[in-house]
Amino acid sequence: MAVDLEVVRGLAVAEHGLATIATTRPDGTVHASVVNAGVLDHPVTGKPTVGFVARGGTKKLELLRRTGNAAIVFRRGWSWASVQGATSLIGPDDPEPAFPGAELPRLLREVFVAATGTHDDWDEYDRVMAAERRVAVFVDPARITGNA
Repeated sequence: MAVDLEVVRGLAVAEHGLATIATTRPDGTVHASVVNAGVLDHPVTGKPTVGFVARGGTKKLELLRRTGNAAIVFRRGWSWASVQGATSLIGPDDPEPAFPGAELPRLLREVFVAATGTHDDWDEYDRVMAAERRVAVFVDPARITGNA
């Protein structure tokens, strides 16, 4: 059943942004992990997308760079929605020519807030994100399915 990003947004907010991201390993098996994600406009295209922040150096990022595709699933109770599509990354190890690198701290904050995050000390948040080489990951909603 096809659903839209407003349904995805509602599920994300209801579950504090918790979602499962899945991509594939070189041997074709699935790699999945839990992230905090939300719906926001892509910083380059301006189109609605699903975004999350990932710590640099993770297996998840290595695989997303290799495959360029992912599925992210949001659920609340028995209601769920899956967003599948191409991924794009913007971070210190993944520069995007159309996005000014100096704006990365602002972007990481925007993605965090879209994933229902809050912080009492944004300067400290920025410091930790830089130290951990955090990356903004976006999943293009090429296909959205679910039962919500």
